[in-house]
Amino acid sequence: MQNAKLGSYLHYHLIVFIWGFTAVLGALIQIDALPLVWYRMGLASIFIYLYIKVKKIDSTLSKKDAVVFTIAGIIIALHWVTFFEAIKVSNVSITLAMMSTGAFFTALLEPIFYKRKLIWYELLFGAIVVAALYLIFEVQPEYRLGIGLALLSAFLSAVFTLINGKIIHNHNPTKISFYELLIGALFITVYFAFAKADTFFSKSFYILSETDWIYLFILASVCTAYAFIAAVKVMRYLSPYTVMLTINLEPVYGILLAFFVFGDKEKMSVEFYYGAGIILAVVLANGVLKNSDYFLKKKS
Repeated sequence: MQNAKLGSYLHYHLIVFIWGFTAVLGALIQIDALPLVWYRMGLASIFIYLYIKVKKIDSTLSKKDAVVFTIAGIIIALHWVTFFEAIKVSNVSITLAMMSTGAFFTALLEPIFYKRKLIWYELLFGAIVVAALYLIFEVQPEYRLGIGLALLSAFLSAVFTLINGKIIHNHNPTKISFYELLIGALFITVYFAFAKADTFFSKSFYILSETDWIYLFILASVCTAYAFIAAVKVMRYLSPYTVMLTINLEPVYGILLAFFVFGDKEKMSVEFYYGAGIILAVVLANGVLKNSDYFLKKKS
């Protein structure tokens, strides 16, 4: 059992590292954010569908669940579009630093979704995060559009997480992922068909460079389909506290990878790293307090 926990812990670090690499792939892929997300969701849904067939996972869906999955699928599509667009107009470091605020959007939205009281330290941490964001805004004014898009992406990620938190107990996670990815891809398809019909129905839309196809394949298979399914499996052996601490390393891994791949393009001011460090530290502190409250309640 101990070996299983250690193996799962190391495996989860690999998964988080892969998620960090997602942002780098988004910067390397030359196509715009919207078609990038369309390809990612479409290809990933195909890969997961094949997995469902091989594993013979039940994929039936009621009308009520279909409505919830549709909402979640549209939200995750918009989350990824704003995420990759933020990378395109700024860079990986800015985007991942802003994505760290997702935990606080979640904390602020939880009382609405789960009808609980707002905890005092959530307000305090929220104020600190706002101050850190102000610092980053002031020292990196040329990236304000990217910062705004990344913050919107973090907010949508929080909403998506809370919706999934309600449906995960009643459905297989692989089935949830499949339908959300498929619906997200269909949502973007409808948009293209009506708003960008000339582009979408032209041959040039589907003619990508060889490197873009390779990066998209890695993004859809390894960074999306594999990482999601593997994460669900290893979480069975890890505590919520361990999961929280590990997943918060995603922006760290991503920023380091981006600096290694893109060099000076990702180099930011010292004040930016101060602000990003404050946000990450507050996210970790929030997780520690959340899990302390959780374990104290369990003991009592």
